[in-house]
Amino acid sequence: MTFFTSLSGLKGAQSDLGVISNNIANVASIGFKKSRAEFGDLISASPLQSGNVAGQGTRMKSISQQFTQGGFQTSDRALDLAISGQGFFVTKSDGQMSFTRNGALSVDENRYLVNSNGAYVQVLPVDTTGSVTATGISSAQNLQVPLSAGRPRATTTLELSATFPSDADLPAGRSTYAGSIPYAFDRYDTQSYNYSSATTVYDASGNPQQATIYYVRTTAPGSTVRTPILDANGDPVLDANGDPTYTTTTATNSQWEAHLFVGDRKASADGQADTDPATPMVLTFATDGSLVSPTGAQQFSGVLPSGASEPITLSLSYGNATRQAASTFTPGSFSQDGKAAGQLNNISVGSNGLVTATFSDGTTQKLGKIMIANFANPNGLRQLGDSRWGSTGLSGEAIVSEAGSGSAGLIQSGALEQANVDITEELVALISAQRNFSANAKAIETGNTMTQTIINLRS
Repeated sequence: MTFFTSLSGLKGAQSDLGVISNNIANVASIGFKKSRAEFGDLISASPLQSGNVAGQGTRMKSISQQFTQGGFQTSDRALDLAISGQGFFVTKSDGQMSFTRNGALSVDENRYLVNSNGAYVQVLPVDTTGSVTATGISSAQNLQVPLSAGRPRATTTLELSATFPSDADLPAGRSTYAGSIPYAFDRYDTQSYNYSSATTVYDASGNPQQATIYYVRTTAPGSTVRTPILDANGDPVLDANGDPTYTTTTATNSQWEAHLFVGDRKASADGQADTDPATPMVLTFATDGSLVSPTGAQQFSGVLPSGASEPITLSLSYGNATRQAASTFTPGSFSQDGKAAGQLNNISVGSNGLVTATFSDGTTQKLGKIMIANFANPNGLRQLGDSRWGSTGLSGEAIVSEAGSGSAGLIQSGALEQANVDITEELVALISAQRNFSANAKAIETGNTMTQTIINLRS
């Protein structure tokens, strides 16, 4: 009987060594919970025996999980999460629910929030204010991160202002004539215009286009204005030498032309899409530098630049801040009413588990609240590996709630929970288990010696 008693001790010590070794091996596993081997003694007694009965060994009753809080390791990732307090993250893979303290989350190729095992992280649905709209394990859903938010809006209005220099020269191309074109403006020829300014506008699909305005000074106060005489076809009337003929007047104010290009297409200020060449917008300034005209918005013709999904029709207006003065050309405010769909910029997770996406247009969207599950008896959970557990009849059903409510702990973003293994404690336990193993082996050796002695006496 001594052999079998000590053998049970050897097996128990070996099992204890295995549990301790597993704890030590997983000291770096995120969300790992250490185990403890629990043993009980074996007693065989009948109703007629006295109370003083020798034990007959040991047996392993269970391997108990220790769900104590592990230390936190901070990180720079917003999707590294740790639960400060009780509870488990809820994940789903292949239709099976599992529970974990491993909060190393990421977004997969389909933009779903998953953990390091590729399982979908479960969240509670929320409304636009972030309030939960459904509770319970049956309301769990996967969280998909959107790439964009809102609808794009085509630009229809440009509002701007600028200061024009009163001493600006007329471009060199002002005296050049070709066909019915009063003078040779060419946006690729910097000698044919004075200044330019640009901004970004959008088509109906949110595709960006650059809107550029080229400014050409055409008259100055006191200057002689030569206006070509045109025939019925709009062509210059030529003199006997074949040169264009003009009428001359003396300018009393200052005028600038604004040529609007959207992408690679020029818009016409007369609002007619078929005008060729496109008509520029004319800005007239009084002798005191104030803007005389236009007094309101100027509607340009719609144009379809390369890369645009639909034509872009703009209304251009200059504010009261636009004037002519003895200074350099200074573009002022430049605003437009279009926008592209907001692109995803950031994902954040609050202490209550609320996942919020922030987009490039400044808008935010509440995506859901991280689901936290608790159990009446966590020690009854079934280990699934990779720091995951499954519910059983011993653990009871999952009690689902929001982080920070009831018995659920708070969520800390930018941190991961380390294994709750104390390496010093485990090494001491390892030495103790080794001593137990050696002691039981020694007991077997002693029993063997006694048996051999008895055999030798008989011989």
